[in-house]
Amino acid sequence: MPTDSPIPASTTPVQDYLDRSAPGATTDHLVVPRSLAQSMPLRWQQVFVGLLADLHDAYGHLSWPDYKVVPSRRELLVDLDEEQLAAAGYHADLGPEGELEYRDAAEDVVAEPEHHRVLAPVDDPLPPASAGRVEPRPAAPM
Repeated sequence: MPTDSPIPASTTPVQDYLDRSAPGATTDHLVVPRSLAQSMPLRWQQVFVGLLADLHDAYGHLSWPDYKVVPSRRELLVDLDEEQLAAAGYHADLGPEGELEYRDAAEDVVAEPEHHRVLAPVDDPLPPASAGRVEPRPAAPM
């Protein structure tokens, strides 16, 4: 008699999902834009709030810092303005031959800056929570 042995469920589903390069996920944090969370259907919001309450109840005893979230993207070094360069830990100056050189925080010259991507601050493309409801993508046709 054949046995239908289902693949066992993962014991790390959050890690598994976020390791697949999910929007808002970094190696150490998950950012959920408030405008999008507040725009979810009511039932989703109720479940989400329940999960957040459970998380905060279980880990509220830890010393949580305040977080400053900065919208950022991986951009080419040569495409950044002076402010973005500084925020990413780089600067551009004229080299001894009069050419533009990009240097990192250790003052090392960046080789091939036209191919070097860094995490740089950008204008937030998502609306703030004060903007009200954000309409989701329409459902796929059946």
